[in-house]
Amino acid sequence: MDILGDIKRTFKEGSVLTRLIYINIGVFLVLKIIGVFFYLLGQPFSLANWLAVPSVTDELIRRPWTPFTYMFLHVGFLHLLFNVLGLYWFGQLFLYHFEGRKLLSVYLLGGLAGAALYIISYNLFPAFDSVYGLLLGSSASIFAVLVAVAVYDPNREIHLFFIGRFPLKYVSGFYVLLSILSISTSNPGGNIAHVGGAIWGWFYIYQLKRGKDMGSGFVDFINKIGAFFADAFKPKSKMKVTYKKPPRDDHEYAKQQHVKQEEINHILDKIAKSGYESLSKSEKELLFKQGKK
Repeated sequence: MDILGDIKRTFKEGSVLTRLIYINIGVFLVLKIIGVFFYLLGQPFSLANWLAVPSVTDELIRRPWTPFTYMFLHVGFLHLLFNVLGLYWFGQLFLYHFEGRKLLSVYLLGGLAGAALYIISYNLFPAFDSVYGLLLGSSASIFAVLVAVAVYDPNREIHLFFIGRFPLKYVSGFYVLLSILSISTSNPGGNIAHVGGAIWGWFYIYQLKRGKDMGSGFVDFINKIGAFFADAFKPKSKMKVTYKKPPRDDHEYAKQQHVKQEEINHILDKIAKSGYESLSKSEKELLFKQGKK
């Protein structure tokens, strides 16, 4: 079975939601496989630390890519599983109303909003003065998607296992409130990022209802970057490109040939009457070129 071929085909032909899920799973697997090699070599593995968002601004300046990479990074299998399931469920609801470009913008900008609120909070509030934190996971992006679709379609009911059906506005409200209350009890950085993602999801739909797509320019920028790297790493074709001359005008060609033949006949008559030496330099060159054809 061509598993890699199937994955490549579904990634290429699938929706934005499918690609986001594949990227999250792919990053997790790649880092875990690299971790196995480091473990066998007896070396500490800290690549994840270079992809997570540090709370210390000095380190953040040295790792400016982390606000983007952290939203595809997960520590363990359960962390990945629950986030992927949440992304799938709420992403499907989002795509019921909007196209993939909007889902991509909400996911990415929601993740950036979560990272921004996390960094600001850890450097503003005294509770984090002596705390060093690392932020990772796609939860902030998923909160942005959840709140966005809940604000747009608040009364849409979804089924919760063992509980029943609830309007989406109550489900999103419960998760946001739970994240706020959990800041002081467990995982403060992650819960702060959840709130940041939720704020972006609300703000995006609020602006969209007023006719402003706040993420369109950002998605265009991301697509240009993706196209640039795709062209840079695309294998160069060895096929040579040749350009054919445009088809000639048969009438004009016949006319030119007739004029040229008249010149040749004139030169031949001149040779017959006065000899070859009587020809001018241009006449001799024309006769020489004609003789080589």
